[in-house]
Amino acid sequence: MQLPLRENYRIAISSIKGQKLRALLTMLIIAIGITSLVGTLTAIEAMRYSISSNFQNMGANTFTIRNREMTIRIGRGGKKPRRYKPITYQEAVDFQRTFDFPCYVSVSTVASFNSTLKYRSEKSNPNVQVFGADENYLMTSGYELKKGRNFSITDIQNSAHVCLLGADMVSQLFNKYKEDPLGKTISVGNGKYQVIGVLGSKGNTFGFGGDKLVILPLPNVRQYFSRPNMTFTINVLARDATMLESTVSEATGYFRVVRKVEIGEEDNFEITKSDSLSNLLNENLSTVYFAATGIGIITLIGAAIGLMNIMLVSVTERTREIGTRKALGATRAVILRQFLMESVMISILGGLGGILLGIIIGNLLMMQLSGTFVIPWAWMLGGVTICFVVGIISGIGPAIKASRLDPIEALRFE
Repeated sequence: MQLPLRENYRIAISSIKGQKLRALLTMLIIAIGITSLVGTLTAIEAMRYSISSNFQNMGANTFTIRNREMTIRIGRGGKKPRRYKPITYQEAVDFQRTFDFPCYVSVSTVASFNSTLKYRSEKSNPNVQVFGADENYLMTSGYELKKGRNFSITDIQNSAHVCLLGADMVSQLFNKYKEDPLGKTISVGNGKYQVIGVLGSKGNTFGFGGDKLVILPLPNVRQYFSRPNMTFTINVLARDATMLESTVSEATGYFRVVRKVEIGEEDNFEITKSDSLSNLLNENLSTVYFAATGIGIITLIGAAIGLMNIMLVSVTERTREIGTRKALGATRAVILRQFLMESVMISILGGLGGILLGIIIGNLLMMQLSGTFVIPWAWMLGGVTICFVVGIISGIGPAIKASRLDPIEALRFE
């Protein structure tokens, strides 16, 4: 008796319905494994996309000169830490004014990472970044003006009480009143500043760039947010991407002169290109990627064992049914196909639920980190394929056992 494929499907579905709770628990095990795998990988893909997008916005021809972090030497020389002095305002400005190369240079500093902005009765959360910058900062950092104007040279020279507002701050402070922020005065710390420009959205990925910020004229920050050992950052935009390496080389040599670094001494500052920082972050994510894949596979192995156990129990419970079908003419191939189909269907149904949950959970996590919504089409297809393979591997043993049952002995089974 050779049953058509549609009839095999019907019998498989009928068998699954006959043991709903057991099948549901097995699907749940598989769904958890796929959720952990797809959810984590969805979050990582969203992170990769957001990081790449943010650093692409900065441009492929930009680099940053910043203070070098403390290093610790281990060996015969002992563990004496090497501390590097911060980049002073005078050093940064001297470099900006005298670096004679075809590029744009800006000087900036971080005034605060946890300020609160206020407009009338509306207050922001105390997690706003306050930057001090010059008129070239937007060009070298990848920000764009959505409306209004940039700082003018006069604003910088006169230490004007004006500011550029990030996109998130506009929605937090002005949505309630439905007012245009341009020309309005907001409180930044203890000072009052007039909004002259609104920045386009850039995204808030792990503290890089972001929209939860306000930019003030650099001299104003030096006057009102000054602190000991304040360090300044220099952003450089090469006028042509093909000139980036030569610009980095020239800037390194010239800033060594500005910092009075002796010949043979190591640099007491560091230069970071936007693409190298992006690559470093993506390399770190790759480690998480493989770890998450390993955890998901281990979970799926457990799910496969659980599914195999369920199918073996099912064969035992349905021994008389198998004997009856064989007595009516069902071949080994028909029995084998039926049990394999049941195993694959349970696995795929559980996998589809896991894929859906994984995409939702992964993207919810990234929404909390202000990342980008991503649908991992490759991993969706991969998840279905994995579930199909898990179903085959888990079902092949029980299916072979069922197909080899002797019909006479099976009919005698109690």
